[in-house]
Amino acid sequence: MRMVLIPLAAAALGAGAVAIASSPSQADRAASNEAAFQKEVSGLTPGKPVDCLDTRFNNASLKAIGPRLIYRVSPKLAYVNDTGGGCEAVARGDALITRQYSSRLCRGDIARTRDMTTRIDSGSCVMGSFVPYRGS
Repeated sequence: MRMVLIPLAAAALGAGAVAIASSPSQADRAASNEAAFQKEVSGLTPGKPVDCLDTRFNNASLKAIGPRLIYRVSPKLAYVNDTGGGCEAVARGDALITRQYSSRLCRGDIARTRDMTTRIDSGSCVMGSFVPYRGS
């Protein structure tokens, strides 16, 4: 029995090493996310963070880049929320679901992401402060 387990363990370790080598590293992903974020907010300057965001904007769009959620209100105004992770599935098209008791989304509120095809929750995150990025 021992003779069978040793080759199996070695094969499993080898397969794990191949899987790790072929997947992009966290540093590569972080650099890619940072480049995409900088492109998204290019020409805008960050302002003082606010705790709550009015969600009654007309035509606001939502985009996720890594752990950041970007609420684009207009070409000259975007609010960025660093959730710390958990809601990255918005980037692939999952819906962001929040439970609000007013027209504002605030720091500390919990959001869920849901794959609307399967109706299965795909993640959750806690909202941080909203940093306004404004253009001139």
